[in-house]
Amino acid sequence: MKPNPERHYRRRTPSGASEALGQSEVFLEFQERLSRVAPVNRPVLLLGERGTGKELAANRLHYLSKRWQGAFLTLNCSALSSSLIESELFGFEKGAFTGAAQRRIGRFEAADNGTLFLDEIGNIPMEVQEKILRVVEYNAFERVGSSESIEVDVRIIAATNADVKALAARNMFKEDLLDRLSFEVLVVPPLRERGEDILLLAKYFAGHMAIELEREEIPQFSPQAVRALEVHQWPGNVRELKNVVERAVYRSQSTTISEVEFDPFSSPYQKKPPEMATDDANQEKNSAGTGDLMGRPLKTAVRDLKVLMLENALQQAKFNQKKAAQILGLTYHQFRGLYRQYRKNED
Repeated sequence: MKPNPERHYRRRTPSGASEALGQSEVFLEFQERLSRVAPVNRPVLLLGERGTGKELAANRLHYLSKRWQGAFLTLNCSALSSSLIESELFGFEKGAFTGAAQRRIGRFEAADNGTLFLDEIGNIPMEVQEKILRVVEYNAFERVGSSESIEVDVRIIAATNADVKALAARNMFKEDLLDRLSFEVLVVPPLRERGEDILLLAKYFAGHMAIELEREEIPQFSPQAVRALEVHQWPGNVRELKNVVERAVYRSQSTTISEVEFDPFSSPYQKKPPEMATDDANQEKNSAGTGDLMGRPLKTAVRDLKVLMLENALQQAKFNQKKAAQILGLTYHQFRGLYRQYRKNED
């Protein structure tokens, strides 16, 4: 008798799928492509940056397919060592290796007649890729420690933020497997390209956080906070936005959120560096700006302008040197070099 998948793996439900909100053109185009391929019983490869919602997209693909009543199982291939991925995918027989006290079914067997989502496929070892390729081509595999062939009917959805084409070109990913998995390739759009969706998602996350905190009113964002959210580049995408908004809601003591913090790692106790210009002439220069530089010798004027720009950038960045370097378009090491040079001259 075939083992019951429910003994080892919980069926996934579409909980959290409502976070896949959006009204921007790029988001709606992505959802349209996703909806078209969902009913087609072929593998789909999802590409996208971290935090863009690749698992939500995989979840939606499953629940819009004809397999929606079957299991939707996931495996994060970057969370397991290479020695564990094979047994997690294909299961193992009792005595197959030290510690294998009883038979255990793997993700492929548990997802029979359903969908298996393989996240971060770029981390799968080559020898395991070979076995996955056999499942894709022949719908069959063997458990670790067994020669018995097991047939399954599983749709694979894979995802990665790596350049798998480049990996395949360097023989770090099997080209045959990449060909089989890429019946359709969907690129999940980054949040910075979904301008209209940022505030929509922010309000959604704020409302849920307010409910969780048992607040009576859902907080609103001030115009300054809205502007800050809209101009941020969101390297962490939707996941980062969720953290930023939830943190702002719980910290806020009113129904209006006026400030949002993008970098929770910045220390409020960071030592303020000494001022680079302390004499009256330099203070005069800072207040007057660059207008009085024209009457000075070129070498002196260039030096004073650099000092002035360093000071202004530090003040804008609240003396965070990494942020000041970004304001000036410099690397951190370039900024530190200039800072040390002119501090030495001042001393």
